[in-house]
Amino acid sequence: MPDWQSPVELQKEADVFTKFMHALLGLYIYEWFLSLDFDFDFLSGKKRFRWPMIFYFANRYLLLFAMIGIAVALDSTSEIDCQTLYTFNQLAGDAAVGLASINLSIRTMAVWSQNRYIIGFLVLIILGHWSLILQGVQLTAVWIPGTGCAITKTNNKILVAIFIYSMCFDLTVLLLNVYKLVGLNAKNGGSLGTSRLAKMIFSDGLIFFIIAFLANLIATIFMVLNLNQLMSVIFNVPAAVFSTIVACRAVRRLTNFTNQGPEIYGASSSHSVSGNIPFRGTTGVTASARGISTVHSFRHVPKTGVHVQMETFTRTEDCVDPTYETKTAHNPSSSDTDMELDIEAKGEL
Repeated sequence: MPDWQSPVELQKEADVFTKFMHALLGLYIYEWFLSLDFDFDFLSGKKRFRWPMIFYFANRYLLLFAMIGIAVALDSTSEIDCQTLYTFNQLAGDAAVGLASINLSIRTMAVWSQNRYIIGFLVLIILGHWSLILQGVQLTAVWIPGTGCAITKTNNKILVAIFIYSMCFDLTVLLLNVYKLVGLNAKNGGSLGTSRLAKMIFSDGLIFFIIAFLANLIATIFMVLNLNQLMSVIFNVPAAVFSTIVACRAVRRLTNFTNQGPEIYGASSSHSVSGNIPFRGTTGVTASARGISTVHSFRHVPKTGVHVQMETFTRTEDCVDPTYETKTAHNPSSSDTDMELDIEAKGEL
């Protein structure tokens, strides 16, 4: 068992910490660069910007600036204000963790068709989360000549509370999604179970939870152990990076899926559900004044004044019923097209 407080051990861990942070910076910049086209689509107007995308971009770029700040702190050869720089890095990194959870929460609100009780419940959880994130600076950093910026003290109690809260938050959001999707599946006679979109929503949420939960768990364990100043925070950055990557990927996948779906046009708003106005998207989705898409079962989708554009495939048999085309036109449910529910159209928010 090494002496975690010995100068030799601290120097060794400082070298590992520096290399680890640079590796994470390279990973995140690579992920950021691969998805730049998605960001440019909003800047160029190809995708319509809605207010929930604020959390996506804030999550994405706050972490990028935090990672750059960490690299500056580690690589600087001239004296800098280490405390100010690490204060920004900590707040931006913790905010990225909170914003990742918010991105998934907004999708959960859409899954629940903007149920006021679900929205209120999630907003209270979000406020509690951010009350911990904004507690203030939880570490002390100083400039050491010949070494650079060094962390000399950490407040592990608040940091542990933030990461445990994040794990519970992500678990709650996952359970709400699973419960609602299973309920929709039962209500629609099992049709949701064969939907590619429903499977994507479920798998993305499950993958997000597993990755974020494990990353936060490892960070929490090392903070509780409190071996030394560096080992207490070394896994905080990976938790923020992995949570942000999977959350932003979930947003992009859902937005890109929606843009490829069929188009629905509602000619009459008097039949809209709960006062929501139909908009361009996929089947069973409406957008409210809040800018968040909602989902309803097929039986609640208005039939009057709705035109669905999609590709259909028919088979030619030896004996063709002359009324087949008329029946198909008046009964879209008889076609072989896979009708899917758009849980949340981030690009159409």
